Amino acid sequence: MDIDLIISVINPLHQKADQAFQDKDIETYASIFDYNFEFKGSDAKPVKLRDYKLDIQSLFKNSKSIETSHYRIKSSFEDGMFTEKVARKSVIIKPKLLLLTKKQTIQTEEVYHWKNVNGEWKVMAIEVVLEEKY
Repeated sequence: MDIDLIISVINPLHQKADQAFQDKDIETYASIFDYNFEFKGSDAKPVKLRDYKLDIQSLFKNSKSIETSHYRIKSSFEDGMFTEKVARKSVIIKPKLLLLTKKQTIQTEEVYHWKNVNGEWKVMAIEVVLEEKY
């Protein structure tokens, strides 16, 4: 399968997920993930979809605003799996005390594993391979 064709389908899915993340819309955000999705953060502990959604919902509740952007570093297609390495930057504004806020920036490199499931591209797994917070 042509990688450029896959990327042309996956790019709008990334945009949809990024916008849903910024809108703090967990259902739309999670719609790109397969039922068997697994997340491995920088601590390398695997988290299933249900727990990942709970973690993200907690982040949404405890933040005032979120901005996120990404770009693709590299990609490949092998044995029906599209794999891409993505650099992401997220800025999270959290409330602090009454009127103050705290800004946290998180930069990551993430490896996405996509698979075409019944004609629809879904994320099977995300692995965070590098993470910096400041």
